[in-house]
Amino acid sequence: GRTFRALCPFHSEKHPSFFVYLEQQSWHCFGACNTGGDIFSFIMKKEGIDFGEALRLLAQKAGVTIPSRFEQDTGKEERERLYQVDQAAAQYFHNLLLNSPAGEKARSYLDSRGLSPKTIADFQLGFSLNSWDALKQYLMERGYTESELLTAGLVIEAEAGETHDRFRNRLMFPIHDIRGRIVGFGARVLDDSLPKYLNSPQTLVFDKSSCLYGINLAAAAIRQQNLAVIVEGYMDVITAHQNGFNNVVASMGTSVTE
Repeated sequence: GRTFRALCPFHSEKHPSFFVYLEQQSWHCFGACNTGGDIFSFIMKKEGIDFGEALRLLAQKAGVTIPSRFEQDTGKEERERLYQVDQAAAQYFHNLLLNSPAGEKARSYLDSRGLSPKTIADFQLGFSLNSWDALKQYLMERGYTESELLTAGLVIEAEAGETHDRFRNRLMFPIHDIRGRIVGFGARVLDDSLPKYLNSPQTLVFDKSSCLYGINLAAAAIRQQNLAVIVEGYMDVITAHQNGFNNVVASMGTSVTE
């Protein structure tokens, strides 16, 4: 049968000791790990999650819906909708950063910080227009409701029930969970106005005190090195990753709990 051989993703080595057996749909490391299993055990070990989470993650990648007796469908659907609207907003901001004339100031700032196009893409950096309702209009044209935008923290309700975009004329930092889903945003001004940084409010999917910025890109390196480096800001994380320090994350809250 066909066999693939590679360097083990779970420990450092110079000579490949990791084998994948296609017909048996299994893998084994004959090196320091001396362990093996199927696709579920691989994902559990690689992502540091239990069987249920591995099952859901693989189902999500395959486009398979797993019915659950334990989750309230309404709450689950609402969370899924928030992930979708945050993803749509991130794509909108990212496109503005790369292609809009208004994004030139943000592009110049990132260039001055030495960030490469690949790094900007990896972290899905973006730019929000200096407009009260540009994002709101864009998302509502794509089928999202004003109520959903409020729940996601993307718009703010002002006096007399009017709503407007929360993030305006800022460099945008999408915040991901460990599974790579966008849960919120951080935003930095490009001038001297205050506050310098603005974050999404707490939502059904975003809790600043339990988020680590960059964890989606750092998780594999943290597990492999058994070491996480926690820094202060978004740019610290991004610069570290660009320079090969992939186990670096930033604490979103003021303190880190065990």
